[in-house]
Amino acid sequence: MALEEKERIIIPDEQGEEHLFEVLFTFDIDENEQSYIAVVPVEQKDDEEVEVFAFRYEDKENEDDLALFQIETEEEWQMVEEMLNTLTEEME
Repeated sequence: MALEEKERIIIPDEQGEEHLFEVLFTFDIDENEQSYIAVVPVEQKDDEEVEVFAFRYEDKENEDDLALFQIETEEEWQMVEEMLNTLTEEME
C-alpha cells in the first residue's frame, strides 16, 4: 500500500479505542530492511507541541491494510529517531 502525505489512518489503543492519525511520512531503513510510518494525532491542537508516533509496518495481502508493530528495541529506536530527525530537518 503506497501511503501518501495527508492520508489518515485509524489506530486502536491498548483498550481497543480507535484514534485517527495523520500520516506524516513513511520510510525504509536499509540496515534492518524494515518499513516505518510516522503519524500524529488528528485531534492534536495546533498550539500544542507535536507528538509524533512511529511504528514499524508491513503491507497485508489486502492492499488497504497495514500491520503495525511497536518499536521495541533501543537499537531500532535509535535508527528510527535518526531517520525522523533527518526527514524533519529536510521538511523545514
